[in-house]
Amino acid sequence: MLKKTLFYQHFPIFLNVCRQGRHVGCNFSSKISGDGESNDIENESEVSKLLNDAATFDAGIQDWSTLPYPKHASKQLQGSHAVRVGKNPAETSLVLFPGQGTLLVGMVKEYLRFPGAKDLFQVVNESLGYDLLKLCLLGPQEKLNRTEYNQPATVAVSLAAMEKIREERPQVLETCVGVAGYSVGELTALIFAGAMSLEQGIRLAGIRGTAMQNAAARIPQGMMSVICSSNANISDICKKAQSWALDSGANNPLCRIAIYLYPQGKILAGNKEALDFIKLNGRHLGLRNLKNLSVSGAFHTSLMEPAVKPFIKALHNVPLQTPAVPVYSNVTGKCYGNAQHISKMLPKQIVSPVKWEQIMHILYERPPGTPFPRTFDVGSGGTMKTILKLVNAKAWDNCYIV
Repeated sequence: MLKKTLFYQHFPIFLNVCRQGRHVGCNFSSKISGDGESNDIENESEVSKLLNDAATFDAGIQDWSTLPYPKHASKQLQGSHAVRVGKNPAETSLVLFPGQGTLLVGMVKEYLRFPGAKDLFQVVNESLGYDLLKLCLLGPQEKLNRTEYNQPATVAVSLAAMEKIREERPQVLETCVGVAGYSVGELTALIFAGAMSLEQGIRLAGIRGTAMQNAAARIPQGMMSVICSSNANISDICKKAQSWALDSGANNPLCRIAIYLYPQGKILAGNKEALDFIKLNGRHLGLRNLKNLSVSGAFHTSLMEPAVKPFIKALHNVPLQTPAVPVYSNVTGKCYGNAQHISKMLPKQIVSPVKWEQIMHILYERPPGTPFPRTFDVGSGGTMKTILKLVNAKAWDNCYIV
């Protein structure tokens, strides 16, 4: 078994600077309460409103492609929830990690030319007890797509991609002021930020994936991406879908927004019967580009509740630390505080909507004329960059695919 310290050697510049307290993001704890909890709870109703209202902009406005926000859109001032440092934003960097569904067989091959990536997969394989690298390289894709394999694989490949950054652009690690991970990518972000070890984090990803796969097997369920027109009432559509599913024989049917992607783009999740209703009637209700996702479950809804208990049990065995760089939570959109805060919020993420669009607003909202940080889309093959463009085209101009 390789020593635990091996992973930290993968990022010597980043972690050494952080440990000495000189990292530009290391003072972010001053903005977070000591217990890490009141930051998300003390004004919960106000924060909830900010987050829920964030997805109201009309992307059809012509000047969307040139301004951070449409000219007549009301600012939600969510940028106040971001950790800002006293440094020119153009000299800083942000890192985005993907979630399940972006990984293809063979994608990892380009990162294996970096020695650190090979060492990383040795730790990953030993931690999981099977050869995940072989599956990533050779497939089959159908097996790699299964949630119990895809989630740890997504984390591992993203971290392997960071080896390319470490070798070719080490200044990204030196200037990183924030990191966000989409769904299971949040575990990637926490590993990268030093909140948990690689061994513990990859095991947690494996347990999370298996638990969510098992939860999904209980009843037919799924997810569907949609684009909402201006007359679409998502809340009303979901209620109609649930009612139709109940009449079709489903017990306690569910349909709701599981992921906020960009202003008009949402991912709905729920019982198969409810999604069937939307597929049949969505266009008449103001939805377009309806597409069933190739995932087994209604992730980030209460249908994943059976996965929470085994995840919490595993999480209790993971030593957690305060992240060395701000990591933004899918549940609240705001950055984590201390280890206790992480322990509380990570289980909620399994059954709560992913506030990805809101995180993008928080990270990139800024006064006119203020530069944007360099953003690095790590391990998604460009998916995270594409979503960013649909939220903030100016930030997209400074985004690079790794």
